[in-house]
Amino acid sequence: MKKDSTSPSTETTDTKASRRGFLGVAAAGLAGVMIAPGVRLIEIAQAAPAVNPSQGASSKVRWGMLIDSGKCASGCTDCVTACNTENGLSGGTRATDSQWIRKIEIKEIRTGKTQSLPVMCQHCDEPPCVDVCPTGASFKRADGIVLVDKHTCIGCRYCVMACPYKARSFVHEPQNDQKPDVPRGMGTVEGCTLCVHKVDRGEQPACVSACSDAGHGAMVFGDLNDPNSEISRRVASYPSRQIREDLNLNTGVRYTGI
Repeated sequence: MKKDSTSPSTETTDTKASRRGFLGVAAAGLAGVMIAPGVRLIEIAQAAPAVNPSQGASSKVRWGMLIDSGKCASGCTDCVTACNTENGLSGGTRATDSQWIRKIEIKEIRTGKTQSLPVMCQHCDEPPCVDVCPTGASFKRADGIVLVDKHTCIGCRYCVMACPYKARSFVHEPQNDQKPDVPRGMGTVEGCTLCVHKVDRGEQPACVSACSDAGHGAMVFGDLNDPNSEISRRVASYPSRQIREDLNLNTGVRYTGI
């Protein structure tokens, strides 16, 4: 009888390879179930988000803010109050309360001169929070606004540790009566969004509007890429600084008079 032309050894090798592949996948699946839940975050971190969160934002625009420390009065908290109201924050000062913007007092040691400054997320061009996020929840839109995807954030707080401006807050408690445009959630991280919901409607951030309405004029918001915008003209005309310039993060928030 004529022998089959197919080599038995080849069939055996292919079969073994297939079995090894199947067993490898099965073992990985079982390992994902049986190991500690935190370990599986590595698998999640390797998966790209299914939706592009920056869709609709244009890279031709670089939103930024210029703060004049000479016009920012000590004790004035109009910008902080406006931020809390707009975004549904409690305005509390406990360690567990979210602060998207805060006023700080700085002092020149040599001269003794003091200044008051609002500090928030600086919306870096090279954001450390994005670099360390294991899930891609922290991301930068094409127009430079740095945000957190609440659906992807796992509350690991790596971004909180990485931010040199202490601009991220962890939500410790359940959130009720939230603002429709500002989703928040217990167990996630949040920070200043430059009132992106207002910016996308062609409006100014709440802090900037409040400062202007009060007659202070200490905050200017606009497109840093547009040479004809007010913020670009001011940056070109007067010296401005970035907090922690040594980090080379190219922040979207600039300061004059410091």
